[in-house]
Amino acid sequence: MPKKLMKGNEALGEAAIVAGAQAYFCYPITPQTEIAEYLAKRMPEVGGVFVQAESELAASQMIFGAAAAGARVFTTSSSPGISLMGEAMSYITAAELPAVFINIMRCGPGLGGILPSQGDYLQAVKGAGHGDYKLLVLAPSTIQEAVDLTIEAFRLADKYRNPVMIIGDGLIGQMMEPVDFESCTKPPRLDCSAWATTGCAGREPHIVKTLFLDPNVLEERNRTLKAKYERMTREEIRFETYCCDPPPDLLFAAYGTTARVVRTAVDHLREEGASVGMFRPISVYPFPDDALRQVAHHPAVRNVLVVEMSMGQMLEDVQSALQGRRPLHFYGRGGGNVPAPEELIDEARKLLGNGHGGKR
Repeated sequence: MPKKLMKGNEALGEAAIVAGAQAYFCYPITPQTEIAEYLAKRMPEVGGVFVQAESELAASQMIFGAAAAGARVFTTSSSPGISLMGEAMSYITAAELPAVFINIMRCGPGLGGILPSQGDYLQAVKGAGHGDYKLLVLAPSTIQEAVDLTIEAFRLADKYRNPVMIIGDGLIGQMMEPVDFESCTKPPRLDCSAWATTGCAGREPHIVKTLFLDPNVLEERNRTLKAKYERMTREEIRFETYCCDPPPDLLFAAYGTTARVVRTAVDHLREEGASVGMFRPISVYPFPDDALRQVAHHPAVRNVLVVEMSMGQMLEDVQSALQGRRPLHFYGRGGGNVPAPEELIDEARKLLGNGHGGKR
């Protein structure tokens, strides 16, 4: 089958179907509503369930119930909607259930606007809800990568019995690119026999709960979850380096669609002879600290420039990874404005010196 030109939101919906999603609950909110429109037609065609809930709160609790019953289940939303789902994310994580959340971020805070943003990074990687919990969070930069990572998200959710989140933005959701579904690998069938509430004829009942009034029992659950996050950190780090061999004088750090703009700026600067490269986290939780340090702490690297469509959120993780050993700079746009390659080229020239410095 040849590649198919698709809008990002529709491709995300089809990716979930390829992954074997059985149930999808959501509430419409721009700029991700096309996912719901697409799946309202497609889910019944493949024998799946689609319910437009009365709110994001309801949709997220439907996710909890369906996941507890052993369904491969997911939802999609945009920024304020994800905030409303934070309580359920904490419950689902505490109950150790697999589920996938997709956030096509819009700008904020508050109602903000419907244009693209990366203002939900901290919400995603530090936990949108209460308690000691983490989501595994993946950040695609192209529609093909969004498709691949969405399918992978279902596999990872099953592997860890933990929610996985895909964070994109309005650009990922609304742009159109060719997508290849034929090369995608469908996750294996979910084996929920050891924990799902599927009826207990012939076995002991399975109880899914998140209330543990004995502090020692709850502490043990916290330790079990912590061990799971540590395993994620060992096994699920994903990142990309671009033009980092040999290590550059100036290292950009960017994720998601912003990294596409950075890549263009890097190409132009290198045509001028400037020594620049890019580090792109793909897993933003767990964050690729060691990999970033390995590049950024090379003696050749003199400056690191973080670029985001926010006022600086991934910046905190980069700062922690660098441990103060390299000068760290930031360039951010907000309100739905997307940084242009020319802006980044100008910022890089300032750091390289004399407009055309940093040549090697």
